[in-house]
Formats: sequence, C-alpha cells, structure tokens
Amino acid sequence: MKLTFYGGAKSVTGTCYLLEDKQVKILIDCGLVQGSRVAEKENYKPFSFNPKEINYVFITHGHLDHVGRLPKLYRDGFRGLIFGTYPTRDFSELILYDSQSILEREAKSMRTKTIYKESDIRGVMELFHGCDYGEKIKLNGNLTLNFKDAGHILGSAIIEVSFGDKKIVFSGDLGNPSSSILKSTEWVEGADYLIMESLYGDRLYNGNNKKIVLERILEDIIGKGGVIMIPAFAIERTQEILYELNELVENRRIPRIPVFLDSPLSIEATAIYKRYSYYYNESAKDLIKSGDALFNFPGLRLTRTKQESMSINDAPAPKVIIAGSGMMEGGRIWHHLRRYLPDNKNVLLVVSYQAPGSLGRRLLDGAQEIEIFNEKIPVRASVQKIDGYSAHADQQQLLNFARQAKKGLKKVFLTQGEESASRVLASLIQDNLGVEAIVPGIGDIFNL
Repeated sequence: MKLTFYGGAKSVTGTCYLLEDKQVKILIDCGLVQGSRVAEKENYKPFSFNPKEINYVFITHGHLDHVGRLPKLYRDGFRGLIFGTYPTRDFSELILYDSQSILEREAKSMRTKTIYKESDIRGVMELFHGCDYGEKIKLNGNLTLNFKDAGHILGSAIIEVSFGDKKIVFSGDLGNPSSSILKSTEWVEGADYLIMESLYGDRLYNGNNKKIVLERILEDIIGKGGVIMIPAFAIERTQEILYELNELVENRRIPRIPVFLDSPLSIEATAIYKRYSYYYNESAKDLIKSGDALFNFPGLRLTRTKQESMSINDAPAPKVIIAGSGMMEGGRIWHHLRRYLPDNKNVLLVVSYQAPGSLGRRLLDGAQEIEIFNEKIPVRASVQKIDGYSAHADQQQLLNFARQAKKGLKKVFLTQGEESASRVLASLIQDNLGVEAIVPGIGDIFNL
C-alpha cells in the first residue's frame, strides 16, 4: 500500500490523502485550502492525481477544509462512491452550496474560472452515501471501512480502513472532551498506521471553566452596557455557544438580554443539529427529555435576511451578536466589527481557531487598527479569547489518543497543523510512546 499527502500536510487546511494499492484508490477528504481568502490559489490548480481513477472518497466531517473540493473532483471526472456519516452528508451539502457563490465572486476578482458549479454539487450528493458509527462496510475485495466518533463536530468520524489484517486509521479532527453536546472521542486499537491531526500539538488549554469565563465576560459587558461580538463557525462552535447561553439564561445566571444569531448558515446548521439529537451525549439528551429546547431561549433572535441583520443596530446595548465568519475573513461579522470595535465598552470574544494571516489572528495579536470595506477601523474594544470552546483536542488529549493506539503501531503521521505544532507533538510521541512520528510535507509518499 502507498500513502500520499496532497493536502493538510504542514498546514491546517486542505486535507486530502490518497491511499492506494494495485486494486483500489481511496481519497481521505478533499478539502479547500483556506487562509486569508475563502479559497486560495492552490485550489484552482489541477489535482496531482487523476480524479477518474479514484474509486472511493471517505469523509471525516463536513467542514469546508475537508469537503470543499469534492465538486471540483466531480467536475474533473470522479464518479466513484463517497462515504460519510449522515450528519456529515447533510453538512457537506449545506456548506458546499453556501460557499459556491463566494467562490464565484472570488474567481471573478482573480480573473479565473470558478472552481465548480452548482451542477457539480448535485453530482457529488448523488454519489454520497450516509452511514452510522460502527457500521462496517465491505468494499472491493478485502477492503473494509469503519467510522468511529471523533467528537469534533456532529457526525465527525475517525476512519478505520482495513486491508485484510492491516489497519490504517485517519483521525480527522479530534474533539475536545469538554464539549457540552457531543460524546467524547472514541479510542482506536489495533492500528498499524495512524494519520493524526496536530492543530494544538504545541499547546494546552488553561484550566478555567469555560462557562464561568463566558458568564463573567457577559456580566461585565452587561454592567457596562456594551456589545459582545462572537465570530463563530457555523457548525459546532455556534451550537456550543447557544447551548451555554441557553443554560445561563434559563438558570438566571445572567439577565435576559438580546442575543442575535446573525448567520443564515448557522441557522441552517443548527436545524441539522436538531435533526440528529441521538448523536448527543447523555447530558444533552437528558435536557431534551426534560423539555429543554437546547438552542432556543428567551431573548434569542434569528436574523436570516439582510434587513433583519441591519435591524440589530437599532437594538439598545447590552446585547450579544454571534455572526460568521469564524476567522473574520468576511461575512456579517465585518459589519459589526466596523460599528463596534471603536468603542472601548465593547468586547470581541474569540472562541475559534484563527489561521495565520487571517483578520482574526491579527486582532488576537493586538492590531490597533484594521481595514474593512476599504475603511480604517480603530480597535478600542477589548479582544478576549476562551480556548475551552475549541472543537479540537489539545496537546495532552492528542497524546492520550496516540497512547491508546500505541500497541502494534508502526508509525504516526502528524498532519492538519502548523509545522511547528506538528513537530512539537512528534517529539512528545517519540519520547513518551517510543513510536516513530513523521511530519510529512505536500506530495510526500510513503510505502506502508
């Protein structure tokens, strides 16, 4: 067997791995490269393999950096089968249609053809087969596919690929065990090779209780009569924040104030969360049984249209605004940053990973001024961060995952992280577990 890294190597986004032998070719994920633009120039380049020769695509989860080039793959000739969990299938369809118009605009600005069209998305979804955790699927002779719960977002999966008695495991993005909604990450055993994410391979979360920190920030803002802006990814981060606000409001730990969910994509994603409540952990299921609507509480307002979004300006402070995009590279959060960043009574609360070069990273790094809509905006609002809401495992959690899989493990390949973070984790795995840990680069090939 041969493993080639075509994306997500020494970088966080654009995950795409090719696993093949003489009989079958399998892609693990096919994501967009993301950074300072929704789609970077790399996404417009031809694939380094022939899409027509790919038999299967296995999807870990429905984030754009894992599924965003599937329609391009289809457009270039892929007609095999795609497998992912049922929520992953639904999220993929939602996010691909949502991003298509953005990609068209960016293609025009770059004076190039768009990566794909809506017809290509329809073609992808016709090939997409949903399945459940633990449902072992036999394919093409001695090939078996199995999904385990990664605990990252709803439906996220660890992919186990077995060729006879050999097992290769792709972790996808591993979740943070402190999730209020999802089950904890499942362990894997009996793997010969482990391809594992390493986003937070060089850092630990602080020990603060995330809900208490959120409560204190909210109390402070309410006392000042300010505005709290929360840029959040539409899938998982938004639902986690809504869940926490629901508990704080309904238990009267904070006063009732207007909370605006200002993201049509987040509203649609939350509907998918509601559809698959049987994926939740026991605590969340118990709340539902008690009659609690996890993502709805007094004061919450959903603003789908542009006019509804603009009306947020008329609502008096204090108020909370949850809006996309998560890295502040566009979307409705720009309008709120433009209006509220210049006021020191306000807070920008960062609860998501911010890629190098993104506007969010610049603000976290202490930018005193930013440019939005060709206008210079002074940054006087407080910029604060809560790490605990990350949907990713931290260094210790990643090390624990590798430790559980240690028996019989020949090699670990560390991906989906900045190179510095991957190398820190590689050293820890080799020193603590005695397993060879490799940080591959784009185009690197390994014989398994």
